[in-house]
Amino acid sequence: MLGYYLAKSDMTHWRKGATPIDGPPPPSLQEIMSDTATILTEMNDRSREVFRRVVESYLNSGDPVGSRTLTRSMSEKLSAATIRNTMQDLEFLGLLDSPHVSAGRIPTQLGLRMFVDGLMEVGTIDDQDRAKIESSMGRDDGNVTSLLDQVGAALSGITRSASLVLAPKQETAIKHIEFVSLSPDRALVVLVFADGHVENRLFAPPPGQTPSSMREAANFLNAIAEGRRLSELRPLIAAEIARHRQEIDSLARDLVESGLALWENAGERGERLMVRGQANLIEAGGESLNLDRIRTLFDDLERKRDIADFLEMTDAGEGVRIFIGSENKLFSLSGSTLVVSPYMNADRKIIGAVGVIGPTRLNYGRIVPIVDFTAQLVGRMVSERGKG
Repeated sequence: MLGYYLAKSDMTHWRKGATPIDGPPPPSLQEIMSDTATILTEMNDRSREVFRRVVESYLNSGDPVGSRTLTRSMSEKLSAATIRNTMQDLEFLGLLDSPHVSAGRIPTQLGLRMFVDGLMEVGTIDDQDRAKIESSMGRDDGNVTSLLDQVGAALSGITRSASLVLAPKQETAIKHIEFVSLSPDRALVVLVFADGHVENRLFAPPPGQTPSSMREAANFLNAIAEGRRLSELRPLIAAEIARHRQEIDSLARDLVESGLALWENAGERGERLMVRGQANLIEAGGESLNLDRIRTLFDDLERKRDIADFLEMTDAGEGVRIFIGSENKLFSLSGSTLVVSPYMNADRKIIGAVGVIGPTRLNYGRIVPIVDFTAQLVGRMVSERGKG
């Protein structure tokens, strides 16, 4: 049915709200939007090329595309009127839109989705981008979090977008725990893991702590924790405190007990998420920058928790995934696109993700291989550290 309306573009020109003079009534937009693959398959060659060139031009410039512009790039010689009629058909199908009266066309969210799924040509990452990402991993200070942050900065710089890196949930065995007093009401717990990863956490210690009680608490914990994972510690620590309650200084015991929830929640999703390059979102907006949308996205990035929840949707499968605009609850108000890929450990288990957030006008063909390469590189790095 869709093929009928597109194939008839030389004879009958449909507009939004129009009723055909002959033949069956046109499908509703809701019916059309349910299956982009069907739309693309049933397009004739002319409609497919017009649609592809409109999207490619828009992604390149960000400007509406007019029929006269397309007359200079089409593979067959067509008049501006013929192209304009084809664009009207595509607009009727919900694939293109006119931002202003008498302006050219831009792709809708549905149009972008169909282009990404069926027409986008994905290349390979170029040597310069590859070298920049690889060099970001060359500055190794032994801290996985720091290394991933460097990768995020490189990814943001290369793509001129905001980058997201979801670090692996820390399931490595603990090597050492230490308490550091910063003030009477602030202290730092330092967790050193067997793979070299270090986590520093601020917390409010129980009143009256002394350097001596902190050393005793650390010694007590290290005797239990070394070689074990964080997820194993809570029941062990509680049992050991009950068994040796009379032998442990009360201040040290209070310190250990107050830290149980803190250690149990170490490595939670919000704290695992690193965001770099938010300022690029403002630059990418250009003259059409919508400050309200940018402000909404900045608020989302600041909260982090919801984004981490969303990134973990990559658990559904490996490979790069693209979420455009309102396809997810997070970006429905910010008008942004997320290109994200999970990365895996040596056991092929998904343990984190890397991604790029930008306007829906992203250069998808370039961004996708960059994100894919970065995810694979991070996965290899994490796997090699796990072997060590």
